[in-house]
Amino acid sequence: MNQKKKRTLRQLMLGAMLMGLGIVIPIVMPAKIVIGPASFTLASHVPVMAAMFFSPYLTVFVALGTAIGFLLAIPVATIWLRALTHLVSMGIGAFVLAKMPDLVNKRVKFQIFNLLLGIFHAALEVLVVWIFYAVGMAPLEPQALLGLLLLIGFGGIIQSMIDFNLAFMLCKFLSKMVNIEIFARAKAKLTMNLAE
Repeated sequence: MNQKKKRTLRQLMLGAMLMGLGIVIPIVMPAKIVIGPASFTLASHVPVMAAMFFSPYLTVFVALGTAIGFLLAIPVATIWLRALTHLVSMGIGAFVLAKMPDLVNKRVKFQIFNLLLGIFHAALEVLVVWIFYAVGMAPLEPQALLGLLLLIGFGGIIQSMIDFNLAFMLCKFLSKMVNIEIFARAKAKLTMNLAE
């Protein structure tokens, strides 16, 4: 089997495992906070965020799986639609990581990226909830809607940043046992910079 086929097969197996985790975590994770359309499930973003360290395509594949997991675990339209926004936020984040793999070697820049990703991620989820309620599907008083949006926004940023760091630590650990391209490319770039 040539290298390209091996890589594709490995990506498919990894994607299936991460997608499986993305489906199972919202269903079985005991630490779950649900307040209307706001839900915070411990480590729920880790599978899709771990996929970001492999490829944008794998990330989108896993994001679809995690959306299915939320649909099965918490069949609330806004929560499922919020999970679907990961296709965009995590897909773009994975694209940035693929273009700038050396971010994983720069702690401050990496955490700035993490913060920006968290803001973008939470903003998309807030947008979904705002649209859902603004078009009158489930009317809320303006103050209640603002409180809900702030909860989803700030809570989403914090959860996103924590889960992204967990995914990074997991992938960094795994990169010592298996080849994860982004870490290999970052190491090669670091070696090249040190040689200059």
